[in-house]
Amino acid sequence: MRKIVVASDSFKGSLSSREVAVAFAEGWGSVMPDCEVRGVAIADGGEGSVEALVDTLGGEYVTVAVADPLGRPVEARYGVVAGDIAIIEMSSASGLTLLAHNERNPMLTSTYGTGELIADALRRGCRRLRICIGGSATNDGGMGMLRALGFRLLDAEGRELLGRGCDLVRLAQIDDSGMLSTLRDTEIVVACDVDNVLYGEQGAAAVYAPQKGADGAMVELLDRGLRNYADVVARYCCRDVSMVSGAGAAGGMGAGFMAVLGARLERGVEMILGAMDFDGIIAGCDLVVTGEGRIDSQTVMGKAPSGVLRAAMRQGIDVVAIGGSVAWCEALRDSGFKRIYAIADPSRPLEELMRCDIARENVRNTAACIARQMSAML
Repeated sequence: MRKIVVASDSFKGSLSSREVAVAFAEGWGSVMPDCEVRGVAIADGGEGSVEALVDTLGGEYVTVAVADPLGRPVEARYGVVAGDIAIIEMSSASGLTLLAHNERNPMLTSTYGTGELIADALRRGCRRLRICIGGSATNDGGMGMLRALGFRLLDAEGRELLGRGCDLVRLAQIDDSGMLSTLRDTEIVVACDVDNVLYGEQGAAAVYAPQKGADGAMVELLDRGLRNYADVVARYCCRDVSMVSGAGAAGGMGAGFMAVLGARLERGVEMILGAMDFDGIIAGCDLVVTGEGRIDSQTVMGKAPSGVLRAAMRQGIDVVAIGGSVAWCEALRDSGFKRIYAIADPSRPLEELMRCDIARENVRNTAACIARQMSAML
């Protein structure tokens, strides 16, 4: 073996993506010291995506004071890579974790802070935006975001709305005369791993609003508001995206991005790997190693290792996967991974296995074991 690439998601609660790669390289190098091991931090479009791309592409972090979901000041961070690519996690400004449990109320929350992050990136000259929209506290269809970008949201009497969930049902007109002009020449790609439509039984309100604090009456009102929002947006841009897969993501944010801002929705891991040119990174290598904390049937359904596997298979490169634990199933057997390894002894207590020092040592030992097996085959 001349070169391998280690591109694992984090082992949540134990090791970051980068730490997994470093530990694997140490273990592999103890057996095959002449083999080049390149570690690449990756993510699936959720938490850790900004760090993964900044780490891999050598970018910088930008911290901005923005509005949290209830309009209070909060510091949020995004990344800038390759000069003009901004990597933004919606949850840093509009996330559910920013609210106490008794503050959750999607009638009152807004995506205004996410819009402020986008506006800041545009002012800094970024013209390629990569936005991760998981973990939101909102159900406003992206109206708050649009307002922060210069759009005016008006009711039937021409009064301006704040862009909260409760304003969906009152929206009558979208005025873009004050829109930030740089949006017109900006490419926006949104990481979206849900298939929900905008409204109805599989819509944003019915499926996700309860976990954001909505009771039954709120869900009904929010769903009615999203139906009204769809009508207003369709009149504004002559495009109805309400039944497009992903329109209901992040409380209807997917619809706002697609219809009003012309964004493209992609699976999270595909967006992350595309932004870092993962195809170019693995070109010419002999083996790719990927993994995550638990490998099971969900691993091959859009999570980070599945994206790594698809990219490597396109180039005919073998892929092995490592996980803190492995739940074997038919989906894994048919997945295309060359081999799958559990790094830990399942008989040991979970809290012990998740300790950083023990997880790191288990990754090293597994890497050395894989290297010995591979060297025996050469």
